[in-house]
Amino acid sequence: YAEMLGNWYDTIAFDWEVEKAVATAVTQVGTDGRLLRNSAGHVIHVTMVEKLLVLLLAKLSNLVPEGGIWMNTQRPEWNDANNALVGKGLSVVTAAYLRRFIAFWQKLLAAYDGADFVVNTAVATLFGDVQTIFTHFQDRLDRGFSDPDRRAVMDALGTAVTAYRATLYQTGLPQTTQPLAAADLADFLTLAQRYIEHTLRVNRRPDGLAHTYNILRLDPEAAGVEPLYLMLEGQVALLSSGLLAPAAALALLQSLRHSDLYRADQQSYMLYPNRRLPGFRQKNNVTPGQVAQSALVRALQAAGDKRLLVADEAGMFHFNGRFRNASDVTAVLHTMRQEPELAELVAEEHDFILALFETTFNHRAFTGRSGTFFAYEGLGSIYWHMVAKLLLAAQECYQQAVREGADTAVTTALAAAYYDIRAGIGFNKTPEGYGAFPTDPYSHTPLGSGARQPGMTGQVKEEILTRWGELGVMVQGGQLCFAPTLLQTQEFLRDSSVFSYIDQKGCAQTVALPPGSLAFTFCQTPIVYTLGDERQIEVMWADGRRQIIRSHCLDQATSQHIFDRSGAVSLVRVWVGVEGKR
Repeated sequence: YAEMLGNWYDTIAFDWEVEKAVATAVTQVGTDGRLLRNSAGHVIHVTMVEKLLVLLLAKLSNLVPEGGIWMNTQRPEWNDANNALVGKGLSVVTAAYLRRFIAFWQKLLAAYDGADFVVNTAVATLFGDVQTIFTHFQDRLDRGFSDPDRRAVMDALGTAVTAYRATLYQTGLPQTTQPLAAADLADFLTLAQRYIEHTLRVNRRPDGLAHTYNILRLDPEAAGVEPLYLMLEGQVALLSSGLLAPAAALALLQSLRHSDLYRADQQSYMLYPNRRLPGFRQKNNVTPGQVAQSALVRALQAAGDKRLLVADEAGMFHFNGRFRNASDVTAVLHTMRQEPELAELVAEEHDFILALFETTFNHRAFTGRSGTFFAYEGLGSIYWHMVAKLLLAAQECYQQAVREGADTAVTTALAAAYYDIRAGIGFNKTPEGYGAFPTDPYSHTPLGSGARQPGMTGQVKEEILTRWGELGVMVQGGQLCFAPTLLQTQEFLRDSSVFSYIDQKGCAQTVALPPGSLAFTFCQTPIVYTLGDERQIEVMWADGRRQIIRSHCLDQATSQHIFDRSGAVSLVRVWVGVEGKR
């Protein structure tokens, strides 16, 4: 941890000797050679609880309260266009998804009444340390964290996880285990969730939107947090977290629609607001007033020494054009400090020069290509995978509103917000508007051009999930259910048609469809929706039987036949109430 604070840009040491040993083991025992093994050579097995707990503790041990999860390894967050934030960055995005992860685990634990869990001794120790730290500082959750408080939490967590890593890297995974009671785990999750939710609430902006990434500012015994500019990713993460009530989610979506992230020409959202970057002549300028009190700068100027700053004919100063970052400045200052005529001046003004360099370039807020490019997830660019994630998040907020019986006005408005996002995506557009074939997935749409970079992007995954959500297909307690409250009436046929599909045996089949219906397959079983006044399901069995179910769910046995693709169910017809359609 101490070394990471000293150089947070270089925090990974690769062990080549271990790599060679692993490669040798793979040639001897196959891919199991990549797994941890005990002294007898057997692969070490751990419980699912331990695997999940290690993932959780890895994130929580890097929590900076009110800032986010410290991005202290050389790997990008979800959006790799911001990979220059590694080291100095704090991810509110990761905190939001961590909130969702913890909530999911809490729900599972609430239904558990079995024996104690078993975890490795090293994991149990880290678990106890993090719990103790969170307990010690939990009163700050009510009054807020000062910069010294925040640093104290960081130091305590960093020390704890350093001890855990030292155990694993120096002596290997301990061969001993400890019991972990479900109640203790539940208490820990509740406490951790309080920290995460506090951080998310603090990161709400005055306009109702959310911060996405913050910058960590370290001072002696203090840790400050500085927010970065608005980004779409943070809004998606907060909507996905499950923290917001339906009305609050609607307010965020409405604020987003009227924010600088919205691009009217594409009826969609950019990753970041478009802005004009400064030109070459507007960069690297230090005014005479900024160095007027610097004896070091005067001495260098008098000697014609241009290693640090250069003055132009207009009297403006500029840092050495070969400097890439503060490390280069530090190296020059170190050299100057060895020179008798400059040593005392450098000692007095070392910190001032570095602060001036940071003020001039604001490297601390440099994000990477997201702040400098105009395509490839750059300025003014729509990234379609993120828009698809927004679509899914909006749908989940709508579904939450339905489950909780929210006010009809809120539910209706959430559905409208969902379809407003949907209208801006691919297949709803003309080739001219999209700039490509609308049904093909593309990576992004830069400002002033059509879609670019075709390929099977991550957008496809969310599109599949949201389509099932529109159709209202879900599995609850092993039962296949149909609740298409989000489906639009315009999707139902106006005239008779024929639905073609491939059955479980690989044979082509057809189903006649009357007006007011639509069809799709689930596990290769045809499902036909029909508009009607009565809510019921008709199951047609392969042996000729017909079964009427006065519910929106199939029973477990029938559902299992469909899941197994047994062919026992030949067709399912679902009557959809007209009043439920929009």
